[in-house]
Amino acid sequence: MDEVELVREFSFDAAHLLPNLPDGHKCKRLHGHTFRFRIHIKGQVDPNTGWVMDFGEIKQIVKPIIDNYLDHYFLNEVEGLENPTSENIAIWLWKKLKPKIPLLVKITVFETCNSACIYTGPKE
Repeated sequence: MDEVELVREFSFDAAHLLPNLPDGHKCKRLHGHTFRFRIHIKGQVDPNTGWVMDFGEIKQIVKPIIDNYLDHYFLNEVEGLENPTSENIAIWLWKKLKPKIPLLVKITVFETCNSACIYTGPKE
């Protein structure tokens, strides 16, 4: 069987501040981003469907997380995101998604169009 990697991109708009930075750092002040993130799913192609996973099913899993926790929220108020760096957002997303998408292998969070964080899960 052939193994392939699927990538699905999502976005959300949110405000945050980074409370642990020194006074005077611009990211310690309240500001917002249009965050983008990509989830990477890797697995065997089902010989019947021709898919690893239905892109529609992926969206059904991810969209409620975006709508209920991230989009147009103040991220610092979201449980587990009190210090909402790109790194912490990637780890938080992993914890929410991995139980529902076991084939998840990587999450890439873009805070800006040219700055991103890649998380591949906990090291065992």
